Amino acid sequence: MIIAPSSRLDSVTTYYFAKKLKQLRILSDAGIEIINLGIGSPDLLPHDKILESLHRASKLSDANKYQSYNGLPELRSAISNWYTRWFDVSLNADNEILPLIGSKEGIMHISMSFLESGDQVLVPNPGYPSYSSASKLAGAEVVSYDLIPENNWKPDLEKLEKLDLTNVKIMWLNYPNMPTGADGNLGFFAQLIRFALKYKILLCHDNPYTFILNDQPKSIFQIDGAKECCLELMSMSKNYNMAGWRVGACIAHKEVINTILKFKSNMDSGMYKGIQLATVTALELDQHWFDQINEVYRKRREIVFTIMSLLQCQFESTQVGMFVWAKIPPHYSNAESLSDQILDAVGVFITPGHIFGSNGQSYIRISLCSPMELLEKARYKIESYIASK
Repeated sequence: MIIAPSSRLDSVTTYYFAKKLKQLRILSDAGIEIINLGIGSPDLLPHDKILESLHRASKLSDANKYQSYNGLPELRSAISNWYTRWFDVSLNADNEILPLIGSKEGIMHISMSFLESGDQVLVPNPGYPSYSSASKLAGAEVVSYDLIPENNWKPDLEKLEKLDLTNVKIMWLNYPNMPTGADGNLGFFAQLIRFALKYKILLCHDNPYTFILNDQPKSIFQIDGAKECCLELMSMSKNYNMAGWRVGACIAHKEVINTILKFKSNMDSGMYKGIQLATVTALELDQHWFDQINEVYRKRREIVFTIMSLLQCQFESTQVGMFVWAKIPPHYSNAESLSDQILDAVGVFITPGHIFGSNGQSYIRISLCSPMELLEKARYKIESYIASK
């Protein structure tokens, strides 16, 4: 018996990497060596203190019980202290912080909590695909706004103000930006907040790459008035090498938090206590932790710059975050053709930029989440291939 799927799924497709990983696995099973430089899943381990904390917490008598929907008080307090320490931002740990089982999951919670048919959502192009898919699944209409290099990959607010913004309820943004590597600044955040207040838009700042190769970490809540119109998603995945642990948090005014909690409490039964307590330990780590992991990423990035140069791609050496974003040479019709050619020729997968939106058609992205030996091997394979042509 086959049951018809919900019509809401007609508005989205299976996530690109879910399909691509299946293809790469089939190639690997066929005996073809595959080097995957596509996904930003940290290969480095969390700090030993985090792992030790998880081990200790797993032995607690209540570790395996259901936990609170809004997280342990210790975790909310640790997140509040983290914001004070790094951004000089004061948060009420009782009602302005909502721990999440992953910030990607939070994007869906936010969308389902605030959006419905007739609403519109401003989504960056290029941008993280989940902003669009979550909006569509919630029944809203996606309105793309352009990010282009001529504007340093930032939205043109004057251009946006010429649109009819009457039905726009949410605007997604993300700095340090994925996929472009562009960084934001506080002056830019202040402009966005004035824009959001003027048009009564909930400004959703997705901030998972805060400290990765970024010397000036920032939060949108450093700007006066942010709590009136903003929420921010923080994540442990990239900054602390805890991607598979699924830990993040939503920061917002207590009324926004309560609205999201109403939806979230119907979706999960709380986060494992051991992971919450280990996250508290992670949030107490100092600058030395970030210096260590960024030194690794800095060396890896140099090899990726070499690969991009071999492919005759253009890139900004000042970009931040966990990826390198580069424009393909003009003799390729689009990024997917270059990606497929390299995969077919030498078994190296590079992400084509079209998956992030039409403005990514002429770009490719390489992740820094592969060890030096694999990156060097990929570089050698590509260099040998190009020399043989």
